[in-house]
Amino acid sequence: MKHRLFWPVVVLLALILVNTLSRPSFVSITVQDGRLYGSLIDILRNSAPLMLVALGMTLVIATRGIDLSVGAVMAVSGAVALQIIQDSGDAANPSVLAVAIGAGLLAGLACGLWNGFLIAVLGIQPIIATLVLMLAGRGIALLITRGFITTINSDPYKFMAQGYVVGLPFAFYVSLAAIAIVAVIERRTALGVLTEAVGINPEASRLAGVRARGIIWGAYAASGLLAGFAGLLYSSNIMAADANAAGLYIELDAILAVVLGGTSLAGGTFSLAGTVVGVFTIQTLKSTITFLGVPPAVTPVFMAAVVVLVVLIQSSRFRRWVGRLGGRLSVRSAQPVERTEVAS
Repeated sequence: MKHRLFWPVVVLLALILVNTLSRPSFVSITVQDGRLYGSLIDILRNSAPLMLVALGMTLVIATRGIDLSVGAVMAVSGAVALQIIQDSGDAANPSVLAVAIGAGLLAGLACGLWNGFLIAVLGIQPIIATLVLMLAGRGIALLITRGFITTINSDPYKFMAQGYVVGLPFAFYVSLAAIAIVAVIERRTALGVLTEAVGINPEASRLAGVRARGIIWGAYAASGLLAGFAGLLYSSNIMAADANAAGLYIELDAILAVVLGGTSLAGGTFSLAGTVVGVFTIQTLKSTITFLGVPPAVTPVFMAAVVVLVVLIQSSRFRRWVGRLGGRLSVRSAQPVERTEVAS
């Protein structure tokens, strides 16, 4: 129970159990034309964009930073890719698709490098620096799409978000690849230790010879690149570049997934496995809200209430307080009731 992943996993399993009890079909998986279908498969597919963004957000938060621009970066990346495909006139050409995807990823990387430059080089506060791109990014995306929603019809491009490989969604394999790459870089090299050192005490790490500026810059660059890939998946899912809707509020979900996974917003030690559990928890919660038929106007309130409950369950201080309160109540109930005799 002292393991940092214990309570995040318990919460995720509890959500799955509640869904299963309310609708047994939640865990049922069917096979059609060699493809797996079901609520669990939908969660794996739909969580891919959030997974990519949350992984980048984990690295940023580990350096004591925050990235509020990931949703806007998704909009820019999708706009760049789809505008190239639309202007080419040949949406099925593999060369055009490769150029479009590469340009979308480069756009996301450029946005991340810009954020890193403002924070690591110019010393601007992360919340202010990324807020600038959060506000300007969607305007840039609208300029790229000339103020319209760019739509295309390309089966190869659609495959990224809607295709299947060996029975599972291709987007799920993208998530697995991103998790594996980030885990290898951060946990099988010294970069992860240096990232935590910068997050714990940037000045001490600098005096110890750690190039904190480069590590912080690299974290924001990785966040921008992963957000750019998430933007490609989002545009592939709807086959359109909508600058106003792409990645809307995903930065809040990403921060929430990181926190639910046990990573502190104060920086330092981070947990990639916890972030993965947090992403699946949020996606399962959204599936629960959809099944319960919660009205769209009430959905934020319902999700906020559940999130508060989840955070309280994971809080060790809250659990200790509940334990002490339960102990006091049990002691009081065990005490004998004194009876006084009244002399007549």
